[in-house]
Amino acid sequence: MASHLFAAIDVGSFELELGIYEISNKNKIKRVDHARHVIALGRETYNTGMISYGMVEEICDVLSGFVRIMKSYKVSDYRAYATSAMREARNSQIVLDQIRVRTGIEVRIISNSELRFLSYKAIAAKDEEFDKNIQKGTAIVDVGFGSMQISLFDEGLLVSTANVPLGVLRILGELDLVNTTVDRTADVIGEMVTNELNQYKKIYLEERRIKNLIAIGDNILYLFRHADQGKLLTRVTKLQFDEMYNRISRMNLSQLEDEFGLNSEAARMLLPSAIIYKKVMEMTGAEQIWIPGIRLCDGIAAEYAADNKLIKFKHNFDEDIISTSRNMAVRYRCKSAHSEQVEIHALKIFDTMKRYHGMGGRERLLLQIAVIVHACGKFISVRNANECSYNIIMSTEIIGLSHLEREIIANVLRYNVRDFDYNLVQMEANLDNISGSYGSHKDVTILIAKLTAILRLADSMDHAHRQTLKDCKMEVKDGKLVVKTTYPGDMTLDTLSFEQKASFFEEIFGIRPVLKRKRSV
Repeated sequence: MASHLFAAIDVGSFELELGIYEISNKNKIKRVDHARHVIALGRETYNTGMISYGMVEEICDVLSGFVRIMKSYKVSDYRAYATSAMREARNSQIVLDQIRVRTGIEVRIISNSELRFLSYKAIAAKDEEFDKNIQKGTAIVDVGFGSMQISLFDEGLLVSTANVPLGVLRILGELDLVNTTVDRTADVIGEMVTNELNQYKKIYLEERRIKNLIAIGDNILYLFRHADQGKLLTRVTKLQFDEMYNRISRMNLSQLEDEFGLNSEAARMLLPSAIIYKKVMEMTGAEQIWIPGIRLCDGIAAEYAADNKLIKFKHNFDEDIISTSRNMAVRYRCKSAHSEQVEIHALKIFDTMKRYHGMGGRERLLLQIAVIVHACGKFISVRNANECSYNIIMSTEIIGLSHLEREIIANVLRYNVRDFDYNLVQMEANLDNISGSYGSHKDVTILIAKLTAILRLADSMDHAHRQTLKDCKMEVKDGKLVVKTTYPGDMTLDTLSFEQKASFFEEIFGIRPVLKRKRSV
């Protein structure tokens, strides 16, 4: 298979970037060219909530230049993503339409979890080194312009991920509002960072030992891009980091510009970036930082290559999403023998009904996540558990899931209630304006209904929380989903609940669930 030329475009908070990549049949992604343009998009959005017409003009001019570069390379495909600055602007849809009309570039706004997952994929493309680093307590730290993300790994799996409002541009914006002297600047920033990280530490770092940090994003590249004889320093010990920090903390702005070869806007970001990383190292006790040198465009290229089966990752990302969900279940105290049994039943129903429901592996994953955390709302309120579950999911970053996928899971939990009596028409009326990569509003509504019907039936099969059907067998026969069990004891509660949930399942799939007990000999 011949190599592909692919273009990735990042409409970021501080820079517009184009990457041209050659993706070969040897499972390799090689960046062959790139272009960057510094832009104050984030400062506008974070300060005013809007993107000005002047800024739109600048974005379109730069992207038109990118289009010319793409044509000169004759790229076969491209993807263009926008992040938090565009996402938080009130007029983002108007801006995206202007970009499309004036440049021909279709830009998609991605959620924070999608953004971090792209970076994570770019690191994972370095297979052996990545897998080696995450075997023992490791944190991927991505200090961005609007926020930072900390993702914890242990024994090769993602344990948790959290977004912290410590973006460099946000810190500088808050600093502009504070009356402070130049000498006190580092102390004030340090206090801001410490306050946020203390909250994070209480929730996520109680008994975890972090030995390594994997630092990604533009800010860490500014700090160490020229540290090793003009090259990027990829391994930094705590001692080396402290030496670098002490050096830049004594420099004024013009000295930083000269030392790091940056303009004044980028040079202003060095000190807050260094303070954030210093505080994270102190909080975690990490001994070293690995700087893989990846940017968002690298992640976009890795995603494209994987989606089109041009490369294959050794690392299993689905297992990370499941691992994160299980840890979330522990946090909200909904991990139990009941949940484990419902998970087994739900996946067995999904697999048995494969010919009839038309869903694939991604939908199976969404169902599994929904089952794992389906009782999380009871941590807040037993009476309104379904609404609380919805709010918990919508407020939680689940790295690897898009905003729409998270909304699908949240709605499945919202409709997984015992007194549920909606039909499909009522569900569609209640799910206003939900659509996206799964198709129209109706398509997404039907997907939510399918997953809800499976979860509700699986939940009913252990209604009494006694795992009475743990050894059951299933098959579709004569237009019925037949669930067979040889359990000899009392099944009154489970049978009653099963029959109550069967009607909605039949409405969605056209197949009636039937519970049969065979007397054991």
